Amino acid sequence: MSYVRPKKSLGQHFLKDQNIARKIVGALDHCSQKTVLEIGPGTGVLTSVLLADQKFVVHAIEVDTEAFEFLKINFPQLENRLMLADFLKINIRDFFTEPLTIIGNFPYNISSQIFFKVLENRDLVLDVVCMIQKEVADRIKSSHGNKTYGILSVFLQAFYNIEYLFTVGPKVFDPPPKVNSAVIHLKRNSRKALGCNEEFFFKVVKLGFNQRRKTLRNSLKSILVNLPTDHEIYNKRPEQLSVDEFIFLTNLIEQNI
Repeated sequence: MSYVRPKKSLGQHFLKDQNIARKIVGALDHCSQKTVLEIGPGTGVLTSVLLADQKFVVHAIEVDTEAFEFLKINFPQLENRLMLADFLKINIRDFFTEPLTIIGNFPYNISSQIFFKVLENRDLVLDVVCMIQKEVADRIKSSHGNKTYGILSVFLQAFYNIEYLFTVGPKVFDPPPKVNSAVIHLKRNSRKALGCNEEFFFKVVKLGFNQRRKTLRNSLKSILVNLPTDHEIYNKRPEQLSVDEFIFLTNLIEQNI
């Protein structure tokens, strides 16, 4: 099998530029883990660069059977480290017990879900180097006070330092997407715990941003029933709050409940 058909249903846009692949893999020089998991290798352009570097132990997970067969034939050195599975459905801990780095050209339509899975396994996943839609990369990197700052910005910035590495145009993909892409690096920060009820924190952030134009006094109305809301923080809109302020707000509401 010499060719893998990009499938629209899987959101596949295969990278075909070796220089970009080398640049992406180059970002791993700042990661201390030798175990690397590539999500959705497709035709293996990134995979070949990863395997050429002897310092990595490369694992790959592919949901597309056609791509999986192609990879099996073309990269026999992956041996039993190539999985035919859906990353969103596996339990990472069944396969990895030591810290690892995740790398990949993430399908646009599931990149947010991949990040939520990373957050669930943040004690294992210490670095993520990935190519995603530029608009999503801008959102994740965005700091509070910006219009692009949102749920994913807060959640990821709570546990990772985010570096925007470079922008990638559509021409280096097959088929070319209609938008620009970007490569970012998520590096686990030193925060061990949030210092508040984590589940409630996620709820407060989601609820706040669901009606982002309203003040928190209004957007959080459903959980503030009969609670005092005279603190000045309630006059703010969600994008005005830093991660630490969201933690403070979560504790403030909890104490009053």
